[in-house]
Amino acid sequence: MNKTISIGDLILEGLEKTVDGYVRLEDFLYNTHIYAKGYDRPLKKSSFAQALRRLREKGFVEFDQSELIIKLSDEGKARAVWKRIKNSKSKWDKKWRIVAFDIPEKYRVTRNLFRRRLREFSFTQMQKSVWISKIDCVDILRWYVRDLGITTWVSILEAENVDFGKS
Repeated sequence: MNKTISIGDLILEGLEKTVDGYVRLEDFLYNTHIYAKGYDRPLKKSSFAQALRRLREKGFVEFDQSELIIKLSDEGKARAVWKRIKNSKSKWDKKWRIVAFDIPEKYRVTRNLFRRRLREFSFTQMQKSVWISKIDCVDILRWYVRDLGITTWVSILEAENVDFGKS
């Protein structure tokens, strides 16, 4: 097993890749290689059950008991998406991702959460409210901004030619 990813993250990643965000419990357990890239053997039932219990307690997955289906919750989808960005090892495509924002003071908690997320995903602060990154995360970042309800105050750009003003 890949030591850099926990079974819980493996489950979230696998569910996030499915079309509807859900899968039959038995199918996931015995065909993990289909859902999780690089994991080529069935999971131990005890480890799988323990990871599912923790994910359910955290609100990342839900169960449909009538059909033994695991379903990704909204919180679980967000975590899976952010983990994928954070662990992305893809080659740089020579594009910069620039985020500029002016979130009002009355939304300070949201603004601080947004800044923390930008830092987590390798954005560097160029100015107080202007951040830049090499990671290809524009679509996911736009989804996150919509989810936070801050689209009015956030601009997200992709650019190939950026002058950092350093001579």
